[in-house]
Amino acid sequence: MGRGDGSGRRVSSPDADDTGTRILHVDMDAFYASVEVLDDPSLAGKAVIVGGMEGRGVVSSATYEARRYGVRSAMNVAQALRLCPQAIVVPPHFERYSALSRQVMGMFHDITPLVEPLSIDEAFLDVSGAGRLWGSPGRIARLLRERVRAETGLVCSVGVAATKHVAKIASTLSKPDGLLIVSEAETRAFLAALPVRALWGIGPKAAEALEGRGIRLVADILAAPRPVIERALGRAGGARIWQLAQGIDPRDVETERTEKSIGHEETFLEDISERAALRSELRRLADRVAARLRSGGWEAAGIALKLRYADFTTLSRSTTLADPTDVGQRIGETAIALFDELDLVQPVRLIGVRAERLKPSGAGVLALWDDDADWRRVDAALDGARDRFGAGAVGRASVLGPRRDVNALPTNPRPPALPSQEPPSR
Repeated sequence: MGRGDGSGRRVSSPDADDTGTRILHVDMDAFYASVEVLDDPSLAGKAVIVGGMEGRGVVSSATYEARRYGVRSAMNVAQALRLCPQAIVVPPHFERYSALSRQVMGMFHDITPLVEPLSIDEAFLDVSGAGRLWGSPGRIARLLRERVRAETGLVCSVGVAATKHVAKIASTLSKPDGLLIVSEAETRAFLAALPVRALWGIGPKAAEALEGRGIRLVADILAAPRPVIERALGRAGGARIWQLAQGIDPRDVETERTEKSIGHEETFLEDISERAALRSELRRLADRVAARLRSGGWEAAGIALKLRYADFTTLSRSTTLADPTDVGQRIGETAIALFDELDLVQPVRLIGVRAERLKPSGAGVLALWDDDADWRRVDAALDGARDRFGAGAVGRASVLGPRRDVNALPTNPRPPALPSQEPPSR
């Protein structure tokens, strides 16, 4: 199995057999870091880390030059710099990433309407109906890679297979800047040679449970009696992994993917002890969460708070709302109420707000009286100003002042909606 630094990379020959394939998994290589290098060519060929400018920040992305030293996403920047002292740390520019994501996703939709974005920088495509216009799946993958490079200057890796699961594994193995095709007939042999950790859904604990029974390769899963796998992973988990090892994955590409949650969190430059300052940060985070809810056409039925103390002890609290909302004021008040229930036993290193149990906007029962009508008008005005002048153009007066956070990206950022996918106006 290939590693995140590009070692073990596997790619297909130009005449590779793509018989029986229909699914493409396209993944932009080191997306955030590659965009920063694109915009500043002096960074080319260097170890680059995208993250908070201070050592307390978190790595959002890193070039392959940095990954070869062990730098990984979600790693603390200070730790990353210990591994790779020569790395150049640059702050993230999320609006730029969103714009390029929208451009790339538009290219996917030019090929097929069956596109399932997984995140801001990867997607599944079902090209089974695109052959007459564009050619075989392998040819489509090559055309897409060429077009992405020509029109954006970025590179992507593509896996082509008969199922989503195998296509995802293939794109990972082909990184960086590669194409790996697994024909339907080759699927079982392709999987058999992989370590069990390569299977989608096998995390560290599941891998340890299998490896403790001498099951290290997918071939070992295929050779083991099914009850042995189910005893290691549970009946449901064992059945699913046994199917994936066989190359069985009936999931289709889903063009409409339901959001589960939307959140923002931040790590502070310096630990904060003052409750007033933390409440102010919660207001700011709540406004950002609410803006993302509205732009996606969602309302939240639940709100969660995350807090991490200076010693890395992490607490989570959540509550259910009486009525779903996308109003920043309501989300902020709820998050602050959760916060006020906590004892501030030591300074705070990180704080976050997450909207949960999302529902389409307007799906709830229409109330006779809207207590948030005034705040909705404020949010609408803020949305208009942000659309016109940029995300940082306006905000609450209560959160004005020097930045306290390390300029982190939103958690689990979703790809921006294409013009034809924009939610209906309310």
